[in-house]
Amino acid sequence: MSSQLLHFTALLPITNSITPPPLTSRARPPISAPQFQAFHTLSQRTHIPSHVYTHPAAILLELCTSIKELNQIIPLIIKNGLYNEHLFQTKLVSLFCNYGSPSEAFRVFETVEDKLEVFYHTLLKGYAKNSSLGDAMSFFCRMKSDGVRPVVYNFTYLLKVCGDNADLRRGKEIHAHLISSGFATNLFAMTAVVNMYAKCRQINEAYKMFDRMPERDLVSWNTIIAGYAQNGLAKIALELVIRMQEEGQKPDSITLVTLLPAVADYGSLIIGKSIHAYVLRASFESLVNISTALLDMYSKCGSVGTARLIFNRMKQKTAVSWNSMIDGYVQNEDAEEAMEIFQKMLDEGFQPTNVTIMEALHACADLGDLERGMFVHKLVDQLKLGSDVSVMNSLMSMYSKCKRVDIAAKIFKNLLGKTLVSWNTMILGYAQNGRVSEALSHFCQMQSQNMKPDSFTMVSVIPALAELSVTRQAKWIHGLVIRTCFDKNIFVMTALVDMYAKCGAVHTARKLFDMMDERHVTTWNAMIDGYGTNGLGKAAVYLFNEMEKGTIKPNDITFLCVISACSHSGLVEEGLQYFASMKEDYGLEPAMDHYGAMVDLLGRAGRLSEAWDFIQKMPMEPGITVFGAMLGACRTHKNVELGERAADKIFELNPVEGGYHVLLANIYSTASLWDKVAKVRKMMEKKGLQKTPGCSLVDLRNEVHTFYSGSTSHPQSKRIYTFLETLGDEIKAAGYVPDTNSIHDVEADVKEQLLNSHSEKLAIAFGLLNTTPGTTIHIRKNLRVCGDCHNATKYISLVTGREIIVRDMHRFHHFKNGTCSCGDYW
Repeated sequence: MSSQLLHFTALLPITNSITPPPLTSRARPPISAPQFQAFHTLSQRTHIPSHVYTHPAAILLELCTSIKELNQIIPLIIKNGLYNEHLFQTKLVSLFCNYGSPSEAFRVFETVEDKLEVFYHTLLKGYAKNSSLGDAMSFFCRMKSDGVRPVVYNFTYLLKVCGDNADLRRGKEIHAHLISSGFATNLFAMTAVVNMYAKCRQINEAYKMFDRMPERDLVSWNTIIAGYAQNGLAKIALELVIRMQEEGQKPDSITLVTLLPAVADYGSLIIGKSIHAYVLRASFESLVNISTALLDMYSKCGSVGTARLIFNRMKQKTAVSWNSMIDGYVQNEDAEEAMEIFQKMLDEGFQPTNVTIMEALHACADLGDLERGMFVHKLVDQLKLGSDVSVMNSLMSMYSKCKRVDIAAKIFKNLLGKTLVSWNTMILGYAQNGRVSEALSHFCQMQSQNMKPDSFTMVSVIPALAELSVTRQAKWIHGLVIRTCFDKNIFVMTALVDMYAKCGAVHTARKLFDMMDERHVTTWNAMIDGYGTNGLGKAAVYLFNEMEKGTIKPNDITFLCVISACSHSGLVEEGLQYFASMKEDYGLEPAMDHYGAMVDLLGRAGRLSEAWDFIQKMPMEPGITVFGAMLGACRTHKNVELGERAADKIFELNPVEGGYHVLLANIYSTASLWDKVAKVRKMMEKKGLQKTPGCSLVDLRNEVHTFYSGSTSHPQSKRIYTFLETLGDEIKAAGYVPDTNSIHDVEADVKEQLLNSHSEKLAIAFGLLNTTPGTTIHIRKNLRVCGDCHNATKYISLVTGREIIVRDMHRFHHFKNGTCSCGDYW
């Protein structure tokens, strides 16, 4: 093997596979006379009979292609008494090393009495390529003790292994040996040193070594450029390419393949296009790896259409090319097209890799497409990828996002070699599916198995606790965040801000927000949304205005949060202004959710005709959420005609839950249209739809108490109902009047009894009975708070002197001294 090729293979992981141009004589490493003799005087030291070269065993060794064939040839060598011939010993050591068995090569090596130095160099290479770094270093020490002087490639092999293993300590040791052996100015050796430091994430040290090199070739430049690119310093990598050209080195295909991912990370489409132009001028476009890197760059810079054009024009494609195109569509949120490319890959006979499968599963998860997800799962079994933990993690994520967390749990249970990512995936899966108890259980189980959580673990478990809306639990996880030193992590702190806001502790959320040294757009969104859901619309608007003054610009989610906050606080003009500003000032195209929020904004304010006109003028076909907002507004403002129109549109879209039918029935019952109420109920029965039963929860002394409307299963039920009768008399005396309009066909006293059995009233009564005076009562309800319960709770807070915080399915209601934070606008 030529010295040029060896130089390249030592740097393979950073520079990729291409033979560099011929080295000039001044760049060739110096070889002393003793070293030269060790490689070239075999025939002088040992006489080898001519018949040995032509022996069938020698010919078979030359034709040998696998370890299996080699083991079949060895008995022939021994039988013919050739085992001690240097020719056979040299060939056996070399072949065993090439076939990944340095231990077998060492057995042959030890039987050689007169060991040539070439044996040492060959075996060290075998250890470096096929064994542990420890074994390679041990044999290197054996070489030194046996008096064998190292050659330059001993160091390049060892430094490569150190870089691959990110073993900085041993890398420095080899660097020291390299210097003491006289190779401190050798081009090949120092390029390997640069590579090692870069892979050990010591890029400054790598650059120092590069800067001290008396001469540099193209491989050296490619190595330092790749080092900066792979350490996330894309801008410096790009600057080095300019400097490289100024110093007379012309970028080759390896430079470009290294540089294009850096451009993608930097997100500069202009620079990417200029590199593309260079590719065309240099006639590199026919190289598969260049075209693949280009399409990947365009995809990551948001120009997936251009990436597809490059992909379609490629005459040759590899699995990596297909994977890059699938990933491009996934990252650009076009999961359907990603699956189309995946299917086309299968149709054209390409075998998917583990990366292909993971990307396809990601696309299925984004689509929520369980059927295609299960098809990919079958492919996993056919390709025998069941032992690939990363693939199984992707499977668990897909099933969780497709609402089959039960299947994900089975995969997790049977998974061998669970990683931290596996635990995080399962915890997040449970959290996404509302199974908070299982998420917390797995989090605790993970810790009991000495698996230390990372920031992703925290970001998965904190939203689960947010759904519980229990301040005690929020404080516990906050303490854990501080103890595990994640209190400076922007994503973890953002999750905490969101969690406290969802626990009703919006002021605590704001304190954490103000303490953060750095904020992401998601942080601002969480705080603005927190104000909105807690009925503090003006605070949400003020914070949004503060955000506009800073460097972080609002995104589509920010506008959704602030418009919703305006909607729930009656700030109609402000909401209309923000909707217009979204497109005019920020170039953001409103999505379906934004239109739904606008209909809600107008509808809550009683501007129903305006809301209906807004729907008619939408540039897209309105979805269920838009008509649902309209139906809810008609329920609030008792508009039967528009309510019926909205309901008809909703039923055409075939909702899978009965909530919209119940809303329409409530509109009819308020208008005393009992025959139409009966018609809606009959429709629900025919479709098999049921009204979701009202459910309220109270957390008391580390135990969650659950109450359903009209239930008597709680141990304190008799006491609760008796207390509610007394409490009812007290709030009536204070001015409360029961709203019985939604109930018919029963006597007036029965109507009041039915109202008194609503789940939130049962939960509030339980809380009042079991806590000391002055304690705040926290209630969670699965549905929207009804008008009568909202009114009654205001009076309960007045006569008892308690603050009562109720979180319903949409927002918080802070009841205190007879008023609610929502201003009766919810």
